[in-house]
Amino acid sequence: MRMPTAWWRGKTTPAKVETYTRWSLYSFALVEAGWLGPVSFTHLPFPIAAALLAALCGHAALGVVTAARSLDWTRGRRDQPVRLVAAYGLVTTVLAVGALALLMRVPGDGSGDATARFFFIGVLMVGAGNVTLGLRSRRRVIASVFGASLGAGVAGLPAGLPGLPALITGVTVLLATGVFALTASFSVWMLDAVYELDEARETRARLAVAEERLRFGRDLHDVMGRNLAVIALKSELAVQLAQRGRPEAVEQMIEAQRLAREAQREVREVVRGYRQADLGAELAGAQGVLAAAGIDCAVTGSAAGLPAPVQSALGWVVREAVTNVLRHGDARRCTVELGAREGRVVLSVENDGVSGAAAGTGTGSGLAGLRERLAGIDGTLRAGPDGRGRFRLTAEIPLPSAAGSPSVPRPVSEVTA
Repeated sequence: MRMPTAWWRGKTTPAKVETYTRWSLYSFALVEAGWLGPVSFTHLPFPIAAALLAALCGHAALGVVTAARSLDWTRGRRDQPVRLVAAYGLVTTVLAVGALALLMRVPGDGSGDATARFFFIGVLMVGAGNVTLGLRSRRRVIASVFGASLGAGVAGLPAGLPGLPALITGVTVLLATGVFALTASFSVWMLDAVYELDEARETRARLAVAEERLRFGRDLHDVMGRNLAVIALKSELAVQLAQRGRPEAVEQMIEAQRLAREAQREVREVVRGYRQADLGAELAGAQGVLAAAGIDCAVTGSAAGLPAPVQSALGWVVREAVTNVLRHGDARRCTVELGAREGRVVLSVENDGVSGAAAGTGTGSGLAGLRERLAGIDGTLRAGPDGRGRFRLTAEIPLPSAAGSPSVPRPVSEVTA
């Protein structure tokens, strides 16, 4: 049982929907061969029943191939199977009309006209559903449904059906093929919609990451822009003073050197994340970003009362964890828990996108940078699958002894996006 479960969990959500859609459409063949045939051939002589059942099974197998290649075409993986769809439609027509004519004239058919019409309508119904998958426009789908209905009514007359039964058969074919064609069309539409939504979610995730990079770029520009402008002015002034032989040039160069070192220190603070961050704002931002990406996010705990260095470090943990959830894995739900345990603040971020999230564990600079930031305040970071199909990132930071109880976060709120 583990292998099928792992195979299913390893698929993305669109891939799961596609697998479900494919096998739902393939089940038409099982209905056709396993139910339509035995019900229709119960009262026939064995040789005729066996021959018709073999033809029905062949038609069902061809329907599976047609459905598979048509779905591949709708996903852009192959060209439109025009010839295959046309051949399948022709085989469907020949089988339905031929079986109708045969069943109407077999003396041993105790069920009479009802059995013949049942088989006739069933074959056309399944055939219309599979043909619909290979058509490009709704007009052609509607034309195929009405064409099957009109053809069924006209073909029933030479096959042996009287006028009124032939009309009733045509109307029944219209309703039955319409339902199956609508089902097949809706299945394809739903599959395309799921893929489009998944692409939109990935686009939103990339935009969120790009926004974070822009924010970092703005911070870096704010730090470097002013200092570099002053350094340039000081250096220009020092050159002019030196050309004139003025001793003040040395002072200007010393000042430029001091500004350069200050700029270097500030850049290092930006890169290492030593600038203060509001943990509450990061938690709220995480909910908004994940909700925009279609991921349910529940946050438990309050950042009120935590020391500023602890809030800053945990704010970077939340930011990096959310980025990993967006960029890796196929998460549908994420939970963030903040609390205190034995004098330590514990932040846990857990999501169910374990396959992709685990792929980035320990391999990038993000988690390594977090460990460096937390190490500066004696904190620790653990990240990896928890063995229950979920990925968990846990950060622990000791609380300063002087902070007292007000620094202990209390799980006073829970918000679900």
